[in-house]
Amino acid sequence: MSRILRAIAIPLTLAQVVARQSAAELRVDFSRTNGTVRALHGINKGPLAAGGMVDVTAALRAIEVPAVRLHDCHWPNPDVVDIHAVFPDFQADPAQAASYDFALTDEYLAAARKTGGRSNAHIVYRLGESIEHTSKKRFVHPPRDMAKWADICLGIIRHYNEGWANGARHDIRYWEIWNEPDNRPVMWSGTDEDYFRLYRTVARAIKQRHPHLKIGGPSVGASGQFVNGAFRPGAFVTNFLALCRRESLPLDFFSWHCYTDNPTELVLRARAMRALLDSHGFTNAESHLNEWNYLPDNSWKPISRTAQPEARQAHYEAMAGASGAAFIVAALLGLQDAPVDVCNLFHGEVGGFGLFNEHGVPQKNYYALRAFHGSLETPRRVEGRGATPGQLAVAAGLNAEGTAASILVSNFRHPQTTHSLKLDGLPWSGPTVIETRLVDASHNFALVNAATDNVSHGIIPLQLKPPAVALIQLRPAGPK
Repeated sequence: MSRILRAIAIPLTLAQVVARQSAAELRVDFSRTNGTVRALHGINKGPLAAGGMVDVTAALRAIEVPAVRLHDCHWPNPDVVDIHAVFPDFQADPAQAASYDFALTDEYLAAARKTGGRSNAHIVYRLGESIEHTSKKRFVHPPRDMAKWADICLGIIRHYNEGWANGARHDIRYWEIWNEPDNRPVMWSGTDEDYFRLYRTVARAIKQRHPHLKIGGPSVGASGQFVNGAFRPGAFVTNFLALCRRESLPLDFFSWHCYTDNPTELVLRARAMRALLDSHGFTNAESHLNEWNYLPDNSWKPISRTAQPEARQAHYEAMAGASGAAFIVAALLGLQDAPVDVCNLFHGEVGGFGLFNEHGVPQKNYYALRAFHGSLETPRRVEGRGATPGQLAVAAGLNAEGTAASILVSNFRHPQTTHSLKLDGLPWSGPTVIETRLVDASHNFALVNAATDNVSHGIIPLQLKPPAVALIQLRPAGPK
């Protein structure tokens, strides 16, 4: 007979017993494998911030960041990565090493790569400029000489991949041309055609010189809308893909963004982007969701220039708090089976949208990634059932040896707070150690329960009041 495993080490009240009887059931069958857990928890920005005063490398290494996209680095005063920061005098000669100022960006990239933990994080280098919300735009204009701008990009690639100008050999594969040229005027002051000319010029120049590199864009902010369940791409996107197809332009990856309060939307857009690429003949082009995050109430207004300070603070606190944490885990679990190749949360630095506050203290959305990273320690995915899209997510896995298991649950907004985890097919019998960690309003990935019980088939009752994340780790009792 199934055993009831104690998930909470306190006596149950009558009300709790009744609630248990009506608990929502989540089933996990460890005998039915279902692929591999994908490390989709890439980020934007590197770990160095606040003019060198804050370094969150150690915290990011703990979650083994798989990919770092370089955009809006050191914003709002970017002094790294951006073309104007690396090549400060556009009148200079791109063929001369003295024309570049690589020093700060060298340090920034080296730190970003170290966030990968046991292996270096791979870099997505955005060639372009950071967003400018100021009334006066300085750098988000179409380059005066696009061929020369392409030569500057080639110099940057030589420096970071070939060691030119006292550079490095980072083997950066992904090179992205600009960011959100459809987001005007804060990211691009030109027209669609201006961007298309830039992409055509730079993509061809890089591919001719470095055919093995992956070139992509346009890092589009508004990819399209869903109307009565059908996806309708925006004119910018369709015209860009038509251009690349018509002129045989390099497009090794197509990048797009999504900020939402519904984690299911990320999955739906991933499917729509894949279908759109395939319909234009780009069946081999990768799909990169390289900016995404929780947007409370699906509204930008509380963090706009005209927002009240209190509203802005509340919005960012929700994004970084328990709701943001539950959203992130629900999204990462939903994206496991979505046709997307690289994902980069915006962002992994300090401040608004970030995983850390301005002092470098980890926030609850960071601990959500700690929980997701815990599931990567048992990468053999197994069958999990009972999830409710957009509300409740569950995933489970085993390690390669079958000596450890984990269950990751995100209750983003499911009304049921009492859940019953029904386990089948554990690859061992006898005493089992069950450890539960929580991320919620009161806990930052804290160990809230550790118990040992005999189980081969069992039920774990779980109290998970939304918004919250639980990581349940299991192993045979005895030495680890």
